[in-house]
Amino acid sequence: MERELALELVRVTELAALAASPWMGRGDKNSADEAATEAMRRMFDSVSMQGTVVIGEGEMDEAPMLYIGEQVGNMQGPPVDVAVDPLEGTEIVAKGLNNAMSVLAIAPKGQLLHAPDMYMEKLAVGPALAGKLSLLDPIRTTVEKAALALGKPLSDLTVILLDRERHKQIVTDLRRTGVRIKFLSDGDVAGAMAPAFPETGIDLYVGSGGAPEGVLAAAALKCLGGEILGRLMPEDQSQHDRCIEMGLEDPRRLLTMDDMVGTGDVIFTATGVTPGEFLGGVRYLPDQRAETHSVVMRAKTRTIRYIKSLHYLPNKPLLRKS
Repeated sequence: MERELALELVRVTELAALAASPWMGRGDKNSADEAATEAMRRMFDSVSMQGTVVIGEGEMDEAPMLYIGEQVGNMQGPPVDVAVDPLEGTEIVAKGLNNAMSVLAIAPKGQLLHAPDMYMEKLAVGPALAGKLSLLDPIRTTVEKAALALGKPLSDLTVILLDRERHKQIVTDLRRTGVRIKFLSDGDVAGAMAPAFPETGIDLYVGSGGAPEGVLAAAALKCLGGEILGRLMPEDQSQHDRCIEMGLEDPRRLLTMDDMVGTGDVIFTATGVTPGEFLGGVRYLPDQRAETHSVVMRAKTRTIRYIKSLHYLPNKPLLRKS
């Protein structure tokens, strides 16, 4: 993939973040998501690639744009798989909370897992723990191995997970080990990425979340040198059959990084909508300007770029009024 694509893709997540940000704290997650999705789809038309959405807003009959199978880009560049979440954390924006982002990833065509929209059990770590833990271990064994590998007592270990009723037993087991727990209200991708950024103070991400978000997190962690392991959790026969249709012969087998994002190059970019662990949110300034904070990463080079941009909003014709 052309390296120039990395900076072109930042423009896509920037516009989606700018479109979603006016909805912060207004209690309308659907409008926030629609604004981000529309802006992202429009900006894709300027990107030199032949993209096919493999992780998107749903099937064609469920989503008017950025649906699975949709062609994006100006069709003049390389053929690539595209994974998007125009607004990762719709509830976060609606409630005015932290860690909402606009995210996307691309990889050479055929490389990204066509993850079905269902829960995935996950274990995500940063570079220091990559290759040293197993999703198949009990949670107590996992944190004990992590503490040993990091050379710190269990009481200094911090684990992050979504604050959900389905995690009640995991939380009970973690409490018994003495580790610190940080809860996420939403923001599955940001949570899984957090252990790869030392400034967050997070050591592991555990629990279950969306499978599409797992693929996006895998793309980011591949660029960061971290790791995510996953296992799909089909809840009924229809979900099991959906996995088979998407090429997963054994829906409950352990999924590695290679399974989710392949062995080739990956480009990942994210722009903060609200302030988070490693990205600032959209900030409005005088004179009709706004500031965005983004990260763009490439697996091939392991280069990580943080980009702060100032936007003159009247010159953003692709932004619709909120």
